[in-house]
Amino acid sequence: MTMMSQERNTLEEYDEILKEIRELMIAKNADYGDSWRTMRLSSITDQILVKAYRIRSLEESKEPPKVSEGIESEYRDILNYSIFALIKLRETKAHSADHGDL
Repeated sequence: MTMMSQERNTLEEYDEILKEIRELMIAKNADYGDSWRTMRLSSITDQILVKAYRIRSLEESKEPPKVSEGIESEYRDILNYSIFALIKLRETKAHSADHGDL
């Protein structure tokens, strides 16, 4: 496999996952609305940490989980929470710039 075809495969896989993540966000947004917008950035960070600890627990467990959508679901949630955190960071920077806080 050439470097160019490896890159193409990586980019295609990356785009496919981003599409899945976006679709998940849209579906969950229909259920929960923009509830993440009321969260502080530190609360979003806490959610990411909870998901990371859950992944570690699933990886180390010898038994299948009793209640879980699996590791992939946890990673998807981390990606969406990370995007929400980036949005909040940008909003904070924009607000600070508008009010001369920089």
